[in-house]
Amino acid sequence: MELSDYVRILRKNWPALVVLTALGAGTGLGYTFTRSPIFESSSTIFVSTQAGSSAAELQQGSSFTQARINTYVGLVDTPLVLNPVIEDLGLSMSPERLATEVSASATLNSTLLTIEVSDQNADRAAEIANAVASSLSTVVPRLEPEATDGSSPVQLSLVREAQPALAPSSPNLPLNLAIGLAIGLGAGITFSMLRTRLDNRVRTARDAETITGAPGIGAIAFDAKATERPLIVHADPLSPRAESFRALRTNLQFLDMGGRASFVITSSIPSEGKSTTTINLAIALADAGKRVALLDADLRKPKVAEYLGVEGGAGLTDVLIGRANVNEVMLPWGGRSLYVLPAGKIPPNPSELLGSKAMDKLLSMLEREFDVVLCDAPPLLPVTDAAILARGTSGALMVVSAGRTTKHQLRAATEALTTPGAKLAGFVMSMVPTRGPDSYGYGNGYGYGYGYGYGLSEESSGAREGESRREVGVRRTSKAGPAVPSEPGSSMRRASREAYNGD
Repeated sequence: MELSDYVRILRKNWPALVVLTALGAGTGLGYTFTRSPIFESSSTIFVSTQAGSSAAELQQGSSFTQARINTYVGLVDTPLVLNPVIEDLGLSMSPERLATEVSASATLNSTLLTIEVSDQNADRAAEIANAVASSLSTVVPRLEPEATDGSSPVQLSLVREAQPALAPSSPNLPLNLAIGLAIGLGAGITFSMLRTRLDNRVRTARDAETITGAPGIGAIAFDAKATERPLIVHADPLSPRAESFRALRTNLQFLDMGGRASFVITSSIPSEGKSTTTINLAIALADAGKRVALLDADLRKPKVAEYLGVEGGAGLTDVLIGRANVNEVMLPWGGRSLYVLPAGKIPPNPSELLGSKAMDKLLSMLEREFDVVLCDAPPLLPVTDAAILARGTSGALMVVSAGRTTKHQLRAATEALTTPGAKLAGFVMSMVPTRGPDSYGYGNGYGYGYGYGYGLSEESSGAREGESRREVGVRRTSKAGPAVPSEPGSSMRRASREAYNGD
């Protein structure tokens, strides 16, 4: 993973980071304010020898005390030293309990011994520290062997009395707060990484490219009004979403398909936007001057005729079973060089029809007469229609819905497509968020520049929709009767008719 991936993960999971960090800080504050304040006081004792007057004797005595001082440190928390302290101060605690509040230490190569006492009362802590020092100074001389004159060779002197502390030593608010923040932030980062690792949805083009092994050729921005304006390239050509289809059109032209230009557009599961992607791509190609044939090859749940507002009673099914010629059911649309072949009636055997020789002949004829042939096919996981159809075309384009399609579904769909021998030419990310860390153009390489906005108002968009219905150029005789083409584009249809009849 690159640095940008970690930044995206943190941006995406910032609510969890904030909550867990705040929880950690709150825990630190709660711990601080629920603890009783503890005060510390310390006294210092100097350990010396009483015998000796020469330098050699003094050096020998210093070495003796340094060697014994750690023994004196160990005596501080013993009942022999603490019982007199309890008796003198009238403390209501046992020597073992008092020993938990008392500690001693000695500096290396020094004869200074420090006694530290922690207590909830500052004055009592100082009194205990001084009392322990006094008791230790009495006990040690009694334990050491007496000199020849009956005196103790060791003398302990109090050189610094303990004083009541002005502020508690614990709890330490800044330290506890810092520890709580660090723990909360660490928990937030761990949660974010674990959540990302366990996330099974395809969210970026990199995820899809890793699974499919195919290049990403476009990303379609999410539009909350997509159901109201499915033909966005025609209804609102200045919108960012329409521009993303034009970017897809440009990238499609760079695919090396061996001189062929027929594509099956499919998806892993339903409702990923494959039909609207196919139609808008066809319109964008036609706007660029390409001769485009749009086939509704979804013989189970056809949508193309409904979206384009054309008669769908007769179409591809009728052509494949020999009931109609292609010139009778292929309709021009929108005053462009775009011709639409609806699905027609739903047959009982869609897979067999799409894999038939009649379908291969139809595709061969259309590839000769049109610059681009686009086939809207069913999703791959429910049925095998798209995989069968893709074998007779130059390749398939997989529409992947960002944040909706799971990695398992995309992997299974890729296998279902490639196992029969079809080629996956590329994938198109659809419904890509326009905001947030997974937004359109963030880390996916599909940004298309700046300055695009909705150039048409809602009223003008609606007017253009109505205008598009008038420009379709199709007259319906009856619901069951064949569609009759209007004059625009009739020469192209005659060429298509002649080529198909002579095949």
